[in-house]
Amino acid sequence: MTTRTQETHEFQAEVKQVLDIVVHSLYTDKEIFLRELISNASDALEKLRHKQLSEKSIFDDHLALEINITSNETAKTITIQDFGIGMTRDELIENLGTIAHSGSKAFLEALKANGGNSEALIGQFGVGF
Repeated sequence: MTTRTQETHEFQAEVKQVLDIVVHSLYTDKEIFLRELISNASDALEKLRHKQLSEKSIFDDHLALEINITSNETAKTITIQDFGIGMTRDELIENLGTIAHSGSKAFLEALKANGGNSEALIGQFGVGF
């Protein structure tokens, strides 16, 4: 009778190479980043709108629920600005530090757990935050 020895090996990955593969397979157009940023801004506004409806203390009628896009040819920049829900320091660390983590998906799961629904969030299917 032979005895088997169980071995465990850890999965290794070259993060830079994996990201390169993901980016080039998902994003074939260089301009796709604009769609992602606008999608994030839209979701931030939708989350704020929901919080304003459910938590009356969170309301500022001076901030428009809109996305502003401006460009500066001299500085070669594009600015996408919204006054949505924003992210805490911990959310920034979690969302920016985890590949394919969706803050919108987590928001939807929490919302559904509390009996709510928000089909307007578009970032739940994306790759980023």
